[in-house]
Amino acid sequence: MKFLNYYINTFKGLSREAWMLSIVMLINRSGSMVLPFLGVYMTDHLKFSLEHAGIVLSFYGIGSVAGSWLGGFLTDKFGEYYIQTWSLFLSAPIFLIIPFFPSVEMMAVLIFLQSTISDTFRPANSVAITKYGRPENLTKAFSLNRMAINLGFSIGPALGGILSGISYNFLFVVNFCGAMIAGIIYVIFFRKRNKIFREKKKSETAEVIKETGKSPYRDYPFLVYSFLCTVFAICFFQFFNTIPLFYKDVAKLSQSTIGFILGYSGFIIVLLEMPLVSIAERTMRIPQILFAGVFLSGLSYLMMVFGSNISWLIVAMTVLCVGEIWALPFMSTVTALRSEGGNKGAYMGLNGIAFSFSFIITPFLGTYVVSRFGFDSLWYGSFAVLVLSAILLYIVVKKMLPNR
Repeated sequence: MKFLNYYINTFKGLSREAWMLSIVMLINRSGSMVLPFLGVYMTDHLKFSLEHAGIVLSFYGIGSVAGSWLGGFLTDKFGEYYIQTWSLFLSAPIFLIIPFFPSVEMMAVLIFLQSTISDTFRPANSVAITKYGRPENLTKAFSLNRMAINLGFSIGPALGGILSGISYNFLFVVNFCGAMIAGIIYVIFFRKRNKIFREKKKSETAEVIKETGKSPYRDYPFLVYSFLCTVFAICFFQFFNTIPLFYKDVAKLSQSTIGFILGYSGFIIVLLEMPLVSIAERTMRIPQILFAGVFLSGLSYLMMVFGSNISWLIVAMTVLCVGEIWALPFMSTVTALRSEGGNKGAYMGLNGIAFSFSFIITPFLGTYVVSRFGFDSLWYGSFAVLVLSAILLYIVVKKMLPNR
């Protein structure tokens, strides 16, 4: 009961807008079930070779990089309300078009287009969180948004597995519906709020842009910070690639058991993120929190060198989840605090690009290291890289935000 009361209290102070942004994200991500099954769809249904399927999937990562940059640029130019609206409504029909163009070339073009448009949403959504979130609850607002993403990604693949068993076409239809419903709800709730906010802040915003508009691409400490975020993301997102391979090839786990561990990670994040973020904010400064989060992520990989029974793997996954909780939301917070009035979108976009690059690099780099040197070398290397990254992040963030 005490934990339940404490858990509920961690959500206090979050604005209605922060809650609605997370609800829109939950609906959108719950409907996003094409990506987890895209590789299977191409190899099983379209009979693509693994090489061709890999090429198409790499275009998703390239589109993610392009969308992150474009979303940041357009958000600063037109505002986060319009970019989120356009992203949701323009991405929806592409899902319906994809099944009608089953060639490798057209799939690559459509997946690139879909990823680009969809990922313009991310920097705009982050700017909206900073816009409507209260300064003292900014990290909690980002955490709530991440909880929605994780919950959505838990619901989406589960539902996608059922639908793909009936027909792959259902995946594209439900993705279309998810984006449309999220877009409609977003417009209904935020249309008047955006108009009121723009009128209220018009003169103030113009002044901020004029006086303090600074490009993140000339903010050299932030560029170093973004590079370190990319390094972290390349190591962390092995979660989607080499970790399942390790479970299958080394730990000899069944598909259902692998699914259980991956699903367990989503459950842990939804259950513990807000309490752990609240504890971290009360007991540590941001540089210390980031150091702890990145270090724990590295430690979880090192743990897999020393055992592969399921109990030990669950403990290692729990450590990785805690590391993620103390790293990712606070990385967004650092970006928000570093950004300046008229360039929030550009800062959020650059930070999004830092993470998007990992979708291109991680699958190839991880499997290359494993095939040449084995899993143990990958885990030792990941630990060493993340420990070094933790130290450098602590130094850079302490310099960027000396009072935080």
